[in-house]
Amino acid sequence: MFIRSLLILSLTANSLAATELPDLGEVSKQYFSDLDEQQISRTIMRDIYADPLYLDDPDTEAYLEQLGYRLVSVSSRNQRDFNFFVIQDPSINAFALPGGNIGVHTGLVLNAQNESELASVLGHEIAHVTQDHIARMVAAQSQGYWPTLAALGLALLASRSNPNVANAAIASTQAFSIQNQLNYTREYEREADRIGYETLTKAGFDPRSMPSFFTKLQRTNRLYDTSAPAYLRTHPLTSERIADMEARVASTPYLQIADSLDFHLIRARLRAREGTAQEAIKTFQAQLQDKRYSQVAAAHYGLALALLRARNYASAENEVQKLVAQPKTRSPMIATLAGRVAQEAGNHERALERYRAGSAAYPSYRPLLYGYAESLLKANRARESASLLTSQLSIWPRDVRLWRLSGQAYTQLGQRLQSHRAVAEYFALSGNLTAAIEQINLAIKADDGGFYELSAAEARRREWQELDKSQRKP
Repeated sequence: MFIRSLLILSLTANSLAATELPDLGEVSKQYFSDLDEQQISRTIMRDIYADPLYLDDPDTEAYLEQLGYRLVSVSSRNQRDFNFFVIQDPSINAFALPGGNIGVHTGLVLNAQNESELASVLGHEIAHVTQDHIARMVAAQSQGYWPTLAALGLALLASRSNPNVANAAIASTQAFSIQNQLNYTREYEREADRIGYETLTKAGFDPRSMPSFFTKLQRTNRLYDTSAPAYLRTHPLTSERIADMEARVASTPYLQIADSLDFHLIRARLRAREGTAQEAIKTFQAQLQDKRYSQVAAAHYGLALALLRARNYASAENEVQKLVAQPKTRSPMIATLAGRVAQEAGNHERALERYRAGSAAYPSYRPLLYGYAESLLKANRARESASLLTSQLSIWPRDVRLWRLSGQAYTQLGQRLQSHRAVAEYFALSGNLTAAIEQINLAIKADDGGFYELSAAEARRREWQELDKSQRKP
């Protein structure tokens, strides 16, 4: 998907040209404007959300967002919005895309030995965004570069369905222009290392985690120092870069930074998805039987999730009670799990009680709100759900999950205009303007709303039609 995104970027940038690397990121905006970036971002995320490898898991996204914004908050250029999302892939990878979108592979989370290691990679990717590396890359290239990049991008996209075609196309596009890009890419990587290190330190993480983790990557990914095409090295890792990182931490005093509980819960959450439900259950049961294993709360949490997969609701509830009984295991993730276990067991009132209590204790934790609104719908209390969602959308108007649930609530209430309008907002925020316009047209035709609702829908349609028209321009 990263290659697909770069392909979109390359095709969009055909009309952009510059022969020198700008000294400042702001200068590059004359070649790659904010409007260009927003347009590319919408197209990229539409494809990502539709890809089977995209992991639609609110708790994991919420954790990465909390960790990411902890780093962003101490960055010297923290004025922009970020969007963190998860890819179900065992490889160790993360990547920055236009629009402040940062993707994280599940393999990265599971292979990071501590939270500082994970933060070091996120800090590096955040630096790619804050330093305008993508815009600077566009501004640095001549037009002659983009057809070659596009051809390689198409070849790599084709590899999913026909590897032989892809290999032939890749071999034919190993042009000198791609090799020239390597120097710029290494410059960006060094800058992202430097900025990421500073961000990591200011945010209170262990800076030694950066060279240790990247050294581990170098050992397990020998491709980075081979003669593979430079374009395939999305993050060219060299011995020189690692030496620079080690030099930065040489005089840094040793810090023992404790991992957050949520870091271990997220790792357990992702492991609970691996293999069959029975395999996952055995994994966590073995951890709990191992007296040397220190993350007992995470093991109970993962076991509860694995038991849910197996539809063993009584045993899952037993694991939840063990978590709740421990005074040091307070987390919104555990509160969300408690509500979900009750909900899936069919105990709607207990689920609502738990979601209410959790939302009161952690009012900013949106996965709790999603669960609460969904439980109200399942309890046939759509009006309460719609009211809750309306209040939350006033706070988070760009939350796609809130809009999707709002559409379901209004459907239950039989309010067609509001239902189609909510679904339209969901599609628009997901980058699918065509579907958004179709839904808003249905909303306007529903003819069951008041003057204000109809006017708002018509205004939205005009806005999206203009945006769609501008995106279709050559």
